[in-house]
Amino acid sequence: MHRVLLLGAGKIGRMIAKLLSQTGDYEVVVGDVSAQALERIHRQSGVATRVTDARNPAALQESMQGRDTVVSALDFRSNPPVAAAAVGAGLNYFDLTEDVETTRRVREIATSHQPGRVVMPQCGLAPGFISIVASRLTRAFDAIDTVHMRVGALPQFPSNALKYNLTWSTDGLINEYCNLCEAIYDGSRIDVLPLEGLETFSMNGVRYEAFNTSGGLGTLCDTLNGRVRELNYKTIRYPGHRDLVMFLVNDLMLSRRRDVLKDILEEAIPVTFQDLVVTFCTVTGHRNNQLVQVSDARTIHSQLIDGEAWSAIQITTAAGVCAALDLAVGGRLPHDGFVRQEEIDYDDFLDNRFGRHYREDSGARPSSLTIRDFRTSDDA
Repeated sequence: MHRVLLLGAGKIGRMIAKLLSQTGDYEVVVGDVSAQALERIHRQSGVATRVTDARNPAALQESMQGRDTVVSALDFRSNPPVAAAAVGAGLNYFDLTEDVETTRRVREIATSHQPGRVVMPQCGLAPGFISIVASRLTRAFDAIDTVHMRVGALPQFPSNALKYNLTWSTDGLINEYCNLCEAIYDGSRIDVLPLEGLETFSMNGVRYEAFNTSGGLGTLCDTLNGRVRELNYKTIRYPGHRDLVMFLVNDLMLSRRRDVLKDILEEAIPVTFQDLVVTFCTVTGHRNNQLVQVSDARTIHSQLIDGEAWSAIQITTAAGVCAALDLAVGGRLPHDGFVRQEEIDYDDFLDNRFGRHYREDSGARPSSLTIRDFRTSDDA
């Protein structure tokens, strides 16, 4: 049985513990500073728990003894020291960070990995699954022109001016709205401003907006550099959300007082578990001397699992990291050391018992043109 230390007993940590423990193939111990959170996760999933302060190096090292893998569902700030401790102890390491600087530091730490061990950050939804989809779509072309990635976690029943509810890390949300965004434009890597690049589109009869946010590209700028004219990532929201966030972040200058912005959001915007996740990836390029476009669009809804409500963002984020871990344990990753999300095989991911949550028969509603359906007359 594979022995996992899961750090973080919050919303995503609870889902990870649920998914891993119910397989019977993983022995999970959950560490967190909150005894109350640990008690809740033990009641839900029956996993072992221990009070662990990830900021304490000695406590961190002690909690890793006897484990094979560390999965971090902690705040992004905690991930570099956790990764360093895991690599130093000779363990696999996985996390969910969307923070660009955190990923850079984890990548540097990964250079010290032991043979056969995996270091894999960004194993969630975006970055994560959306990078796997984008990589898959690019393989349909002889030459790639543009890659556009759009992802959003949205309330099913928006009822405030922001048309938004909190569904995951508030710190991560603020980073998305305030940090510079990576992109490739006209073949060159650039930084673009968050909240800019506003666009609107419709999917399944619903109107959405999308705009620049930080972190969603993962490592794709490295992977596709020199191969694509344009690459960008935008967050999906209901129309009107971006303008109000611009007022908070730019006009009131709360990007400079992120602790205040966090307090405002958490005091005024309720959490919801009645949400949906929308993913929309479009790639254009040349195939057989013709400019062609192919897209993958999905909507994943919240679900009842064993009589308990779980949000779509919990399910998709946890499924991403659990699938990455499962593929690593099963020897289905391309190599050891630092592994990028886009190196995961698309079919392996969706065929995985955790990755299947992104499939239509598991609650997802894809409106996608799959690669095996993408044929021109010259291919017939």
